[in-house]
Order: sequence, then C-alpha cells, then structure tokens
Amino acid sequence: MSRRFANFDEFFTFYMSEHSDQRSRRLHLVGTLLFIICWALAALWADWRWFLAGPLIGYAFAWVGHFMFEKNRPATFRHPLYSLRGDFVMLWHWLSGRLRW
Repeated sequence: MSRRFANFDEFFTFYMSEHSDQRSRRLHLVGTLLFIICWALAALWADWRWFLAGPLIGYAFAWVGHFMFEKNRPATFRHPLYSLRGDFVMLWHWLSGRLRW
C-alpha cells in the first residue's frame, strides 16, 4: 500500500528515514551528480542519448544503495516526482554542509 503525504516536507522526512545508511546516501549523491552531468552533456553535445543515460545511471546507483544497504524499496516506485525532488534536496543539503558525506 502506498503511503500518502500532505506535502513535500512530510515526504522528505520519510525520504531521509529511508536513506539512513551513509553508504546508500553516498551512492545517491554520486548518482544524482552523474545524472546532472549526463543531462549537461546532452545539452552541450545535442545528443538525446545522454538524456536517456542520465536517469539510468543515476537510478542504478541509488537502487544499489536501497537493495544492498538500506534493504528497502526505493520511493521512486511509489512517489517518483517527490523522490526525484528528494534526491536533489539531499544533494543540496550535502553541498551546503547540512548532510555528512
């Protein structure tokens, strides 16, 4: 059964609880950075294949973290837009020093 959230802040609290293992967070951060790089390359080189590669590479890293370390199901399957936003917010928290690497 899919859990309902009133807003993104409520979801993000849940999201962070699903990412408690530091190894999983690291994989998510690497995946998100690679996603951004792939999309930048797609725009720079005008090559649509990089747009496809971005999510595949990014989610591959994230899902390894979930299945190997967190032992839970990625929120992407139930809340894809909130989950994607959560990835970027978690990256921002890391870049701004609010989250340990």
